[in-house]
Parts: sequence; C-alpha cells; structure tokens
Amino acid sequence: MLNKKNFYINGKWVKPFKSNDFEVINPSNEEPFAVISLGSKEDTDSAVKAAKNAFVNWKETSKEERISLLEKLLKIYKKRFNEMAEAMSKEMGSPIDYAISTHAASGQAHLEDFILRLKEFNFEEIFNLKSNNYIAREPIGVCGLITPWNWPINQIALKVIPAFATSCTMILKPSEIAPISAMLFAEMIDEAGFPAGVFNLVNGDGAGVGTHISGHPDIDMISFTGSTRAGKLITKNAADTIKRVCLELGGKGGNIVFADSYPNAVRDGIRNVMSNSGQSCDAPTRMLVEKSIYGRAIKEAADEANKIKVDVASKKGDHIGPVVSKVQYDKIINLINSGIDEGATLAAGGPDLPNGLNKGYFIKPTIFTNVTNNMEIAKKEIFGPVLSIIPFETEEEAIKITNETEYGLGNYLQTEDKEKAKRVAKKLRSGIVYINGNAADSGTPFGGYRQSGNGREGGIWGLEEYLEIKTVTGWK
Repeated sequence: MLNKKNFYINGKWVKPFKSNDFEVINPSNEEPFAVISLGSKEDTDSAVKAAKNAFVNWKETSKEERISLLEKLLKIYKKRFNEMAEAMSKEMGSPIDYAISTHAASGQAHLEDFILRLKEFNFEEIFNLKSNNYIAREPIGVCGLITPWNWPINQIALKVIPAFATSCTMILKPSEIAPISAMLFAEMIDEAGFPAGVFNLVNGDGAGVGTHISGHPDIDMISFTGSTRAGKLITKNAADTIKRVCLELGGKGGNIVFADSYPNAVRDGIRNVMSNSGQSCDAPTRMLVEKSIYGRAIKEAADEANKIKVDVASKKGDHIGPVVSKVQYDKIINLINSGIDEGATLAAGGPDLPNGLNKGYFIKPTIFTNVTNNMEIAKKEIFGPVLSIIPFETEEEAIKITNETEYGLGNYLQTEDKEKAKRVAKKLRSGIVYINGNAADSGTPFGGYRQSGNGREGGIWGLEEYLEIKTVTGWK
C-alpha cells in the first residue's frame, strides 16, 4: 500500500499536525491501495502562512522567470506522463487507455496552452493613446484551490497553472477520494524548482480543510470545482472575508437531436454521456429527440448502450470503468430506481451489476425513454452512466425544455442546417454549446450560467480570474 501521509508545505514534505489516516479505495476492486492524512486547521494555517510569506517575493518575479519554471514543469510532466495516467486509473477508476489518452493528456495540454497564453499576455498598458492612465493587472494574492475527483489533473492544471502564471501563491486541496495524482503533481512542481511556499498541498475533506480554506482571512480567492451543494456552502463561508469565489459546479446538459441531424448523432450522443462512466459535469444527460425520429432514436440508443463494455480500469481496450465510490454508486442506483418508480421506460441497463463483475462500483450504461422534464432523473445531476430521452415537436419546445433546469454548463445540438444550429445555440442558456460533436479549441473559456457556477477557466479568461485590475492616473 502506498504511504502518502505527508503534506507539501513551504517546499518540503511534512508530517501532519495530528494523525488522521484515510484509505484511498480502488473502485475497480473496492480495496484500499494508498493511505493519506486528512489535514487539520493547524495544517491549513501552516500552508496559508507559507503561501502568504512567499507571495511577497513571488509577485515580483518576471513573466520570463515564470515561463521558464512552467516549461521545466512541462518537461517533467512529459517524463512522468504514464505515472500520472496510472495514478488516475487506480484512484478514480478510469480505464488505463482513457486515462492516458484523455485524463493525463488534458494536464499536458493545459500546461502547453497556458504557457502560450502567458507569453502573449500583457499585464500592463496605457488605457488608450490619449489617456494619461496606466492599467495594471496584478496577482490577487493567496489562492485556495479545491479540486474534484472526476477529472483530477484536468482541474488541477486549470487552477494551479494560471495561479503560477499570474504570480499568485496557493494551497491546493484535492479530493480526498482521488488525491494521488495531485501528490504526484506536487512532486513534479518540487522537481521543477518553484520557490518554497508558492505551492502548497494539504489533503482533507470538505468539512475540514475545505471549510478552513474557504473561510480563511489570509486567502484572497477560492477556486472550486465540485457539486452545486458544496459551491453554495463555500460561497456562504467565504462571504465574511469578501474574497473572490470562482465556481465550476454541476450540470444537466441537453442534447437536442433534430430530424435533420447527421446519421450517427444518437449513437455519438450515447458514447459521449457514457465516457468517464458518466462522471462529467457537462455531459449531455438529457437527449431531446424530434418526434419524427423518436422511435428510431430509441432503438439506436438502446443498441449503442448495450454495445458499451464495462470492465476494470486496469484492462486495456475500449470500455468504461466503475464509478468512483460506494457513495456515488448508491446515489446513482437510487436514482435509477426512482426513474423506474416514476414511470419512465427502462430501455437499456438498469440497477443490476454488469455480468461477471461482482466486485467494484460498476453500473450498466442505462437509458430511460418516455421521460418528462419534471421527473427526478431529468432534473437531478445523476453523475453516472444514465441518460434520459425526451421527445419534442418544435424548435421552440426543444429550447424551452433544454433551458428548464437550474443548471447551465454545457448544451449540445445536432443538425445539418447551419443557420438553425447558430440560431438555437444563441438561445441556449449555458456557458458552452457543442454543435454536431465539435470539441472546444484549446484556450477557450469553460464555465457555467446560473447554478453551474461563475467565472471561467482556460486561456486568457483563466488567467484573468487570478488578477486584480489597478488604475493609476497621471502616469505620463
């Protein structure tokens, strides 16, 4: 078993203030494979003090110095790329091929893109040619970064790298369920030679370290990715110190499939939802299908879901792995059962374990049809391999159903009519709209409307989240 009990504070791996062991479970076999410590208020205070002290000098570093350090970090990341993939495969159940091609690759891609954006970014300017005012973008200060278990290194890179790039210092609290990739990343940061105290890592749960971070008077900003429920608690706890709070929260994306969609639109939509075992906040978990093709779409959806293999994360090949934990497994199964109880039609999958998998948190790809938008399975973020299919008749009805949610992270639409695609995309209330399965380019902003959060991650928007704007008059 891996012993990962120490925290990274002020440039050193240090023992926790008091013992509080926590086992990290491999969701493919329900067995512990590592032990960490859950931190205390004292550990948090120590990390924040180190970050606050380091900020005095770190904020004065040049852009060139920071680029050099980030480029060193990128080289180390590439060298230890497979280690990163293996860590996430074990800690959150990602099939190893997917962990390599998608999870570990996302960390490298964000590093590369932020280095590019930093090289082009202007931290100071004169307001305009006729102005006597100087505008400066300055680091906000000490940042508390709280990351989730479903996309571990993706979210760590989207927070840690722009914080580095903008001369902020930080304390990272990764999810206690999937902390090993974060600790590996801390080893890389140490090897790259970032000054002591600039980056600090303390493991812990939300009620402990998470609460200490969000309410700490010496932390200037919180960046959190996780559930909407937790985001609300963090916002309330941060209110007394008036710190900036950036949130990337839940979602209940709609995928509008028009009758004139491309031939594989339904099947591609199923594969999209089921990837990462359905554990993506922008997954299109409500498929809205035009009534004229509804019958055909149901058959295609069920057939595609039944083709998707479910297996342990260590096996190579094209399959989905388990969901991350017993808590998540129970929540998803309960929601599947509620869908059945509410009268939705179970077209594929269901609450039983996949054949041959009697251990591990495995769930069959599940399709519900004849769903109405007021059912629990259509309203709640299930965060598992479960899709609801809802019929619609008109473009206006499809837009209305899609927008009838408290969330607004990612929506999708499928049509070969380009003008209709643009028209509908503009009316969907979400931070991103994917047309015909096209992915977002590197460096584009990601974030949500309404209860899917605030702020944006990625590209120059991701850098700007960590900056304050200062105006100085009489500059010339």
